[in-house]
Amino acid sequence: MQNELTRPGPLLEANGSLSQVGWSRQPVLDCNLENAHFYTVKALQRFRIKRWDYYAIFTPQRFFSATIADLGYAGNIFVYTLDFQTGDLHEEGLVIPFGKGLLLPRNSREGDTHFEDKRVRLHFSANPQGRQVSVSWPSFHDGRGIQAEIALSYLPVHESMTIVIPIGKRRFYYNHKINCLPAQGWIQYGELRQELQPATCLGSLDWGRGVWEYQSYWNWASASGFMPDGRTIGLNLGCGFGDLSQATENCLVLDGRVHKLDQVKFDYVSGDYMKPWKFNDSQGRLALEFTPFKDRTAATNLGIITSLVHQMFGRYNGTVIADDGTQIRVENLVGFAEEHHARW
Repeated sequence: MQNELTRPGPLLEANGSLSQVGWSRQPVLDCNLENAHFYTVKALQRFRIKRWDYYAIFTPQRFFSATIADLGYAGNIFVYTLDFQTGDLHEEGLVIPFGKGLLLPRNSREGDTHFEDKRVRLHFSANPQGRQVSVSWPSFHDGRGIQAEIALSYLPVHESMTIVIPIGKRRFYYNHKINCLPAQGWIQYGELRQELQPATCLGSLDWGRGVWEYQSYWNWASASGFMPDGRTIGLNLGCGFGDLSQATENCLVLDGRVHKLDQVKFDYVSGDYMKPWKFNDSQGRLALEFTPFKDRTAATNLGIITSLVHQMFGRYNGTVIADDGTQIRVENLVGFAEEHHARW
C-alpha cells in the first residue's frame, strides 16, 4: 500500500530513525542529516552519507547533463552531452578528495549547489519560480569547451515525486525528482551554440540524499517530452533497493500532474542492453516498450568507491492509464533507462 505524505516534519528523529515513510507530490520533510545515526563513532558517518544534484536537459537535437555529488569519501563532478542525430557522446568528470569545496543545500526547494576551481565552474540554484543551471568548463573535450546558462521554470501546477524509504534497519533514501521543467537559455559546445526554448526543451532534476548499503544496485528510467497536443509528458520509474512497500518513485507526469503508479517491473537482458526493454506495473496500468539507440557506459574505480552504469538512451512507446482512467498513448518519447551497480 503506497503511503502519501502530507504532514511536514523532520526527515530523521533524534535517534536517527525515519520520522515518516512514503511518497509525496512535493517535499514536505526537512532533510536534517545531522540526526543520522548508524555508526557508534559519529565522526565516521559523513563518509557514508551520499548527496547529489543531477540535472538533465532534453532538446530536440541534444541531451545535456551536469551533476555535483558528494559521496562522502570523495566528491564527483561530471558533465556529458549526447547528439541524438550523430550519436556523438562526450563526458568528463573530476574526483574531489573528501568533497572539499562542494556546496550542496540542505533541502531541494531552495539554496545553491556549487563547485568551482581553476578548471571548471558549476552552479545550480533553486527559487520559488524554478531553477538555474550554470556550467563553464573551458577544457572540456580537449579544449573544445562547454558552457551553459539554463533557466528551468515551473508549470502553473507542477507536482513532483518525492520518496522516503528505509534501506535495512539504519539506512535510508530521500529523493526528489522533477520532470518536464520548461527550459530556456543556451548551451555552447565548441563552436556549436544551441538556443533553448520552452516550447521544445525540457529539464529534469534528480536530487538524492541518504545512506545506502556499501554494495548497491538499482534501475532507473526517466523521460520528459511533449504530447501531440502540446501538453508535457514525463515518466519516472525505479526499483532495485530499499523497502518499497510504502513508497515507490513510479509515476506518469502529465501536464505537471503526478499520476502515481505502484510496483514496476524492468524486463530487459542484462549484458545485452541494446535489446528492447519492457515495463509493466502491478496494477495493469503501464505497458511500455523502450527501444535503445545509445549506450552510455560510465565506469568509476577509486578503490573503495566503484560504479558501473549502463544508461541507455532510446524511445518509449506504449500506454499508461492516468488516475482518472484515461488511457494515455506514449509515442516515440525520448528518454533513458539504466542499470547501475555501485560500491560506495
